[in-house]
Amino acid sequence: MSERAAPFYCPYCGDEDLRPSEQSHGAWECAACNRAFQLKFLGLLARGLRHTDAGGEQI
Repeated sequence: MSERAAPFYCPYCGDEDLRPSEQSHGAWECAACNRAFQLKFLGLLARGLRHTDAGGEQI
């Protein structure tokens, strides 16, 4: 990915006035509710794979 992925709104108050934080990579600050949060990419999900229990039922 060549550019930073930016959130569209604050996950706490829903406001759109966000700025990158100087604390760390992926950290954002909300000017409306004065909170800081961090975004982190966890990985890709495998489509079509589901965990099953011992009886063959999907969990």
